[in-house]
Amino acid sequence: MGYVATELNQKNKLILGFCSFLIPILIWCAVSYLPFIWHPQVQITDSGSVPYLQVDSRIDKALFYNEAQNAVNHGDAPPQGKLVNPIYLPAPDEVATALITAFTTPPVQPDAPWFHQSLWHSIKLVFTAFFLSSLIGIPLGILCGFSLKISKLTEPFVEFFRYLPAPAFGALAVAILGINDAPKVAIIVIGTLFQQILIIANTTRMVDRGLIEAGYTLGTKKMKSLFHVVIPAALPDIYRDLRVLLGWAWTYLIVSELIGTTSGITWFITQQARYQNFDNVYAAILIIGVIGLVCDVILMKLGERLFTWKAGAK
Repeated sequence: MGYVATELNQKNKLILGFCSFLIPILIWCAVSYLPFIWHPQVQITDSGSVPYLQVDSRIDKALFYNEAQNAVNHGDAPPQGKLVNPIYLPAPDEVATALITAFTTPPVQPDAPWFHQSLWHSIKLVFTAFFLSSLIGIPLGILCGFSLKISKLTEPFVEFFRYLPAPAFGALAVAILGINDAPKVAIIVIGTLFQQILIIANTTRMVDRGLIEAGYTLGTKKMKSLFHVVIPAALPDIYRDLRVLLGWAWTYLIVSELIGTTSGITWFITQQARYQNFDNVYAAILIIGVIGLVCDVILMKLGERLFTWKAGAK
């Protein structure tokens, strides 16, 4: 009988990690390429005798069959078409093509940014905002976890404020900071800072009390204990918390970029959705996921090197 959490070898980890992506892709392919699974619409290839049907337009399957039967009953040419999914669910090959062409196709509007420029703009927003949030959140969270007095002075308000939705401050942020990138950064900071303080405070409290007591026994003063015992002991777990919190910063990106002047990857997604280019919309969303995953893997590998002495650092 095995344990609940048995350590896997590297080969099994790679196989399972690969399958975690393969399974959703296979489901997506099945829904896209096997008409009997879903395909609730028909894409018109020939309107026949039905004048309101346009070539390449999509209508519900039941309506198409009804119009085709009526045309046959009246001795007219029936419309022709192929079973398809709604336009908002493009096939994987269409999204893959859009993913490639997005970087090589110039924008339709001459003054509009290229896709990679919009993407880079969003990346800078996320990391700038998260850096500012961490400048306040990390030290304040550590102090709240270390000192009961600072915790009682700070955390009640933080607990209250974290329930306030960050997008609600959009109009106020624009009024104070203008319509450019400053209010967008502010929304991401508001969305991550207060969660960051509470999570890091809780992580700091989880430091083994035996280490702290041992330091006091050896003559360590309170502030020296903070810098030489508590922070080094909590740092690997705080680092892991920051990796999770960085993902939250990405979730606030889309909302923040709708405030003031539309910019970044949100501008690209909004424009493509407006013209029903949903393959480009999916491509942009996938790019965000890929960037987030790559950043997390890089940070994870960096953490393994920084905290080699920490059990379970991997």
